[in-house]
Amino acid sequence: MAQETLADVEFADNPEPRCAVVLLLDTSGSMSGRPIQELNEGIQAFEKSLKADKLASLRVEISIVTFGPVCTRDVRGEGNGDLGTDAEHAFVTADNFQAPTLPITGDTPMGAAMTRALELIRRRKEIYKTQGAEYYRPWILLVTDGGPTDSYKTAAATARQAENSNSVVVYAVGVEGANMGTLAEFSNRQPLKLRGLAFAELFQWLSKSLQNVSTSGVGDQQVPLAPVGWATADTSH
Repeated sequence: MAQETLADVEFADNPEPRCAVVLLLDTSGSMSGRPIQELNEGIQAFEKSLKADKLASLRVEISIVTFGPVCTRDVRGEGNGDLGTDAEHAFVTADNFQAPTLPITGDTPMGAAMTRALELIRRRKEIYKTQGAEYYRPWILLVTDGGPTDSYKTAAATARQAENSNSVVVYAVGVEGANMGTLAEFSNRQPLKLRGLAFAELFQWLSKSLQNVSTSGVGDQQVPLAPVGWATADTSH
């Protein structure tokens, strides 16, 4: 008998459809001080909000990729090492999600980070198919207060192509100081500028929107999102 994998156990215990979400978060030096503190508190609030929704807690899967350097963070509370593109261990359903405390680390290799996020999603979808699990279109939430310090054009174009093929949804959010023009290259949606350090409101929006997704039918193309009160523009309509 073949040895059971983590995925075999997870999907046997929880056969619900899945919505994979990658939080692609800038933790470069310019985020030090209040920004990284508010970001960490926002992620903690995100954890609590999703866990309070019984259905979303079983259907929404979370992974965190920080940059730079690019690192896939442990979200199970089992260690601190970089999980790379191990999609079996990098994602966890919201009921088992443990918000890590993100440290400040170096530069802003946004292109490499997006490449990592897209690869994690690709591999996670392969697991869904192997397990016979239904899934919603995955999300990537990109948050930065700067511009890429690496060669990013190919990664940005690949992200837009993935959106065009309905393989992923990319939301780009710029914190004060972000290069909004460059950020716009990563998504077919206009990037939004965070109002001050309203990370708590941003992650509340993300949680509510994902709760709406998790109660919709798999394959539904028009799912109402929560109002965007945390940004300079409201694109919820």
